[in-house]
Amino acid sequence: MARDPWLDNAKFALIAFVVFGHTLGLALVDERNIQTYTFVYFWHMPAFVLISGYLSKSFRWDRTHLLALATTLLLPYLIFDAAMYYWRQHLDQPQTGALWLEPHWSMWYLVVLAMWRLATPLLRKHWLVIPLSVPLSLWAGTWERTLFDIPKAFAMLPFFVIGLHARKSWLTYLTSWWVRIPAVGVMLWLWHSAADIGDWARIAFLWWDRSYDVLGFDRVESYEIRLRLLGMSIAGALAALSLVPRRATWFTNLGAASLVGYLGHGFVVRWAQTAEIFDWAPEHPTAALWTAAGSALALTVLLTNPWVSRWLIWAVDPVGSWRRRRATAPSGDGAGNGAEDAPAAETAAGTDDAIR
Repeated sequence: MARDPWLDNAKFALIAFVVFGHTLGLALVDERNIQTYTFVYFWHMPAFVLISGYLSKSFRWDRTHLLALATTLLLPYLIFDAAMYYWRQHLDQPQTGALWLEPHWSMWYLVVLAMWRLATPLLRKHWLVIPLSVPLSLWAGTWERTLFDIPKAFAMLPFFVIGLHARKSWLTYLTSWWVRIPAVGVMLWLWHSAADIGDWARIAFLWWDRSYDVLGFDRVESYEIRLRLLGMSIAGALAALSLVPRRATWFTNLGAASLVGYLGHGFVVRWAQTAEIFDWAPEHPTAALWTAAGSALALTVLLTNPWVSRWLIWAVDPVGSWRRRRATAPSGDGAGNGAEDAPAAETAAGTDDAIR
């Protein structure tokens, strides 16, 4: 099946903004940097989740899909959650949460996406699941539990089910020129809103994993804030996706390695925090902003470049990498029957970038 350039463009762009958001988090030293950080968090993860829902449509409770889920999401989670846990210990960064039971930093996405995909056969049965997901999102903020980040799975569920029920024709309309004009207006509105979010909420609401009690707002007010943010984030996610180029670009092929970029960048960012790379930021906040943007883009390009990702994919998708290697090996080297290996290799290749 031919890859869609728009989807690969979107995956690369969103990965780059994930890296930018995490990098900029080390340089929140003035109002403009905080505004930029808030603006990005309004829409980049909601858009990511929406795309993930759209590309989860084909998931079924059968042997092929369940095996792919285990090897491309759960196995990488076990590997990288442990790696992040011990990497942060090595960096003398405070550790909280039990290994594997409470996802560490960015590793939440793997286990939460696995939960969403397991629920996909039920979630796609009727479009009414979209409005029903909203009260579930509001209710999730009352949870204090952190096991597998289940509250975050419910909090961001509306974005996933919107993508799950989106039709291909809708995405075609989304990138029409007459949609892109109001999309720019939406992004400008969110940029303006990011400047005064402190007047009615807290930035931590945009992480979707904090309970209302921790955030310091009463229950009714918290419901209103989350409902407002759901609307703003859905609008922002759709606007951002509409601005993604439809045709192939210089970064289209890099989008295929989105999971490599997602899982790899956190180790660099955590090292940068310990190394105090941005300790000069308070004196030069604007320069810090542009440095964060440039370094985030460079790191994303490096990690998703085929010369790098071809090696890192062995850690990100070990089973799929082994199957692809076995399928392409000369027959004399113990390669399996082509017809037998093809389905497994195709399944792995189709889901090796789980953030797609």
